[in-house]
Amino acid sequence: MKIILSRKGFDSAHGGRPSPIMPDGTLLSLPIPSNDEARYDDLCYNNVTYADILRDLRPRGTYAHCHIDPDIRENNRVSKIPGWKAAFGQTGPAQGMLHNANIEEGDIFLFFGWFRRVELYEGGYRFVDRRKGDFYAHSDLQIIYGYMQIGEIITDKDRISEYRWHPHSSVRYAEDDANTIYSPTEDLSILPYMKGSGTLDYRRDRVLTMEGKKRGTWNELPFLMPEHVYGKRKNSAKGNGLYYSGIWQELVVYESDGLLEWVKSIIA
Repeated sequence: MKIILSRKGFDSAHGGRPSPIMPDGTLLSLPIPSNDEARYDDLCYNNVTYADILRDLRPRGTYAHCHIDPDIRENNRVSKIPGWKAAFGQTGPAQGMLHNANIEEGDIFLFFGWFRRVELYEGGYRFVDRRKGDFYAHSDLQIIYGYMQIGEIITDKDRISEYRWHPHSSVRYAEDDANTIYSPTEDLSILPYMKGSGTLDYRRDRVLTMEGKKRGTWNELPFLMPEHVYGKRKNSAKGNGLYYSGIWQELVVYESDGLLEWVKSIIA
């Protein structure tokens, strides 16, 4: 079994702000701005639209439309979509890399992103002051917020069109031969009492960032070191920690001692 660490949500180039760790511990990954039909007004958390949350958090720019992918959070639409089911789309070089790494049914995506804690303030939300609390209370962190075990890898264009709510079913991807949708298993094979995909709340052990470091430097987990990772990646950390430099979306990790136990502990 292979594990894919998949970077998603707001980043420094798309949105320019971290996604919020809500006061109740919800890791609310904000989909990146795009030219898709979906809008931030279409999504909600506790009856507050993502558009209103964005206005509070003041991202770098004003955004109306977004790319909802991976689409794994149930019941976050203002208007329920009949027949909705979880899905994740990929294309281009990132999909090429997944194909070359022989990603297959049964492998597991762990979705992570850039987060920072927020607090209620004057009827809205604001980021917690960087001077407050301990490292985990105020820092920019990379955190695992969701998962999907691959049940089916869909490349047929007619099948992809069945996922009408998903951005990868749109016309802009219609002529893209690499366009792929991943759908989840019904249950998670390593934890059969859990669904094949879902979102996770904040917990300290889901934080990848090493304490005292910038968000991209991770804890030195032995099964995430370069010798277990697809491709010619090197650990570029200066001193302690693990850092995979460059712009990338997917990091494929091959099974080794301790990996699956770690994944189970993250998801459980």
